[in-house]
Formats: sequence, C-alpha cells, structure tokens
Amino acid sequence: MSSPRAVVLVEGESDRIALLTLAGRRGRDLVGEGLEVLAMGGITNVRTFAERFGPRGLDLPLSGLYDAPEERQLRHGLARAGIDVGPTTGDLAAAGFCCCTADLEDELVRALGVGRALEVVERAGETASFRLLAQMPAQRGWSDHLLVRRFLTSQSGRKARYARLFTEALDLEEVPAPLTAVLDRTG
Repeated sequence: MSSPRAVVLVEGESDRIALLTLAGRRGRDLVGEGLEVLAMGGITNVRTFAERFGPRGLDLPLSGLYDAPEERQLRHGLARAGIDVGPTTGDLAAAGFCCCTADLEDELVRALGVGRALEVVERAGETASFRLLAQMPAQRGWSDHLLVRRFLTSQSGRKARYARLFTEALDLEEVPAPLTAVLDRTG
C-alpha cells in the first residue's frame, strides 16, 4: 500500500491476522479501504509507530488493539509521540485503542469456549501435541483454558495460525468486543 488513509496498530502478527480475518468475514477489504494494519513487534515499539504515522509524522488517524497489562506502556509511548489519550481506559477506547482483557488469544478462547477451541485444534491435526503439553509436569493441574493458551505459545508461528483458525470458527455475534470495536472504528 502506497499511502494509507488510516493505520491500526497491533502488538503482534497474531493480532494483525485476527483483524484481517474478521474483516474478510464481514465482507471488508481493509487494504482496499486504505487501512493498514501494522504489527509493531511488541507494545514497546508503539512510540516509533505513533511518531511515524501520527501527528508528528504522516498525521494519519490511528487506532489499535492492546493487552490490558500493557496499558501503561501504550499510554507512555503514545504520549512520547505527542498523542494525549487521557487518563482512563475509556479515554483510550474513545481514541480508538481497544483493550483485550489479558491478550487477544485469551479473548478468542473465551469467545469460542474451551471445547470448541479444542475442536479447532483437532481439525488442525494437533491434538497429540496438545495432549503431550498437558501431560508435562509444569502444566499438570492447569485448567483446560490455561492449557489452550499455553499451547498457542508453545511453538513458533502457532499464535498466528490459531488467530486465523479461531477467528474463522467464531460465529460473527461471538467475536470479542475489542476486535469488533477496532473494526467498527475504522469503518
């Protein structure tokens, strides 16, 4: 894309894939609409991206997804880039930055439910890998919800793969609020 009309900042590739997948399911082509969804490689890079695309750079409208535990870092990075979003989580939401309670993977697993998430894992041919992880001493006694979340981070590329698979498996009315809010903000 040569010149976007707006930018959506997300922490990582799995967030980017989930947003693009959901947009496609809702009949939207974000690139065609002039929106660029950028994976920042972690919340600590928000200042760099906000400076490049925000008021001190290309002066494009910004929005994004972030994880609740990272709110302070997001707020700090935006402020350092000259973007004042106010003191509350609600102010961030009003500015277009939508909060995932723990992280996007947690939002997706809760929206699907553990049973349906495990069905997706089975269809992907990874049930044996999941069971092996669940039997490891460090994970014994963990809830199935925590095991699914750990499974997603136990192999490189798995979070991104399952961001797509889980988002595809959701009924559109089950989509986690932060994903819906970001897309609604850009529409």
